[in-house]
Amino acid sequence: MQKMMKGKKEITEKEALNKLAALCSRAEHCSFEMRRKMTLWGLAEDAQNRVVDALTEGRYIDDERYARAFANDKVRYDKWGRHKVDQALYMKHISEDIRRRVIDEIEETSFTDSLRPLLKAKMKSVKAKSDYELSCKLIRYALGRGYDMEEIRNCLGELYREEEEAEDDFSEIPTSGI
Repeated sequence: MQKMMKGKKEITEKEALNKLAALCSRAEHCSFEMRRKMTLWGLAEDAQNRVVDALTEGRYIDDERYARAFANDKVRYDKWGRHKVDQALYMKHISEDIRRRVIDEIEETSFTDSLRPLLKAKMKSVKAKSDYELSCKLIRYALGRGYDMEEIRNCLGELYREEEEAEDDFSEIPTSGI
């Protein structure tokens, strides 16, 4: 492992702790991100362990708190489904029991409430020759966003029913005298 970064002096354990504590006081971070930074700085593994322990004891980092904030943000703002959130947390080296707990805490309606407007907007922009092709494209899109097939089918069914009802409403409008 490289001990020094090119053109920069070696960072000490105390400097690393201070830098990471300042970073964590501004935003949520997980222990994996902290270890990755220290590895880039060339800090030895035993020193990394001591720094992470100190950050954890000082409540600067908490993987469960991080996972909760991350999952809520991704569902609410980025409209991600449970599978994509789970995969992203896995990539951040969050333990499986924490991932399960956090994802189970998110209300089922949150995923559906995120998916419906997403599919409705996508439905308008997708070009398809048939309803079948449109459905396939929408399903593929939603699966890529991390949603369950059952959630996708339910939302698509609701959207198609709404569309049919809207068409029925227009067919009842009298056209004579216009």
